[in-house]
Amino acid sequence: MLGFSNDLGIDLGTANVLVYARGKGIVLSEPSVVAINKDNRKIIAVGSEARRMLGRTPGNIVAIRPLRHGVIADFDVTEKMLRYFLQKVGARRGLFRPRVMICIPAAVTSVEERAVRQAAVQAGARQAYVIEEPLAAALGAGLDISEPSGKMVVDIGGGTTDVAVLSLGGVVCSRSLRLGGDRLDEDIVRYVRRTFNLAIGERSAEEIKVAIGSADPASSPNREMEVRGRDLVTGLPRAVTISTAQVYEAIRESLEAVVGAVKEVLEHTPPELAADIVDKGIVLTGGGALLSGIDRLLSRETGVPVHVADDPLTCVARGTGRALAMLHVLSGNAAGKKRRPGWGRAV
Repeated sequence: MLGFSNDLGIDLGTANVLVYARGKGIVLSEPSVVAINKDNRKIIAVGSEARRMLGRTPGNIVAIRPLRHGVIADFDVTEKMLRYFLQKVGARRGLFRPRVMICIPAAVTSVEERAVRQAAVQAGARQAYVIEEPLAAALGAGLDISEPSGKMVVDIGGGTTDVAVLSLGGVVCSRSLRLGGDRLDEDIVRYVRRTFNLAIGERSAEEIKVAIGSADPASSPNREMEVRGRDLVTGLPRAVTISTAQVYEAIRESLEAVVGAVKEVLEHTPPELAADIVDKGIVLTGGGALLSGIDRLLSRETGVPVHVADDPLTCVARGTGRALAMLHVLSGNAAGKKRRPGWGRAV
């Protein structure tokens, strides 16, 4: 349970929601999935329990992801999901509601940002702040972004990939792609359908990606995995074997888009900061950083050293937690006339 005024940092991701409590660390990590009864819009399950229902529900129950590409696709369901998670970690109501710091993609619009803040307040937050994902990821990875020195972060989440160069506590240049781990899963689903005439679900595709996927098959062992699905010709269950090389072929186009975004940001980076990045390298965060060989792929394509952060899956959540300790700075920036780019805006 949380104390009277414990502040919370929330990584409101397309695939997972992580909650960081100051002084306690990560107190919740659950899939951002909600199961709903379509007839009366009543919520049946949230989080891990709802994820187990994906692709396995009767006609009147649907398991959905209320966030797509890092932004809210269904406001009401997102608000209820947040309320459930806040109650689960013991956030109090009434006078002792927590202040909340939530990360948002770097390219989010003002309308999408407002929706995130309103959802947090309606879910029970006393005050909601937002911070851009690259900043949170850098803080969570332990980078000192307050220095006049270039730091480059590539955060590959479930729905978005954010690439940013940071210096003096702000974003110097950035690029945000609305593709991430979920797109890779969709790529695998389409490849298996096209190549094997087999229909599989996104959960099966994710299992394939995690088990044998690689962004650099030339230097990875070519493993194989059996995948089961529904034959599109006969309609009957069938199993096929897929290899690492085939998984790479499925996700290659999306990986090229990520590489292109990294190159584009590097091309627009001021020379002095580019020199810092060549010296210190690029830091990879987010669940996508766990894809085998993606650090080698980016390093080979850019000529810059690439490092995977410690526990990349929780970097953004831990970064929101570190930002909580700077709320007095964030409040001043939000209230003042000159706000540091990318830092917290309060509601």
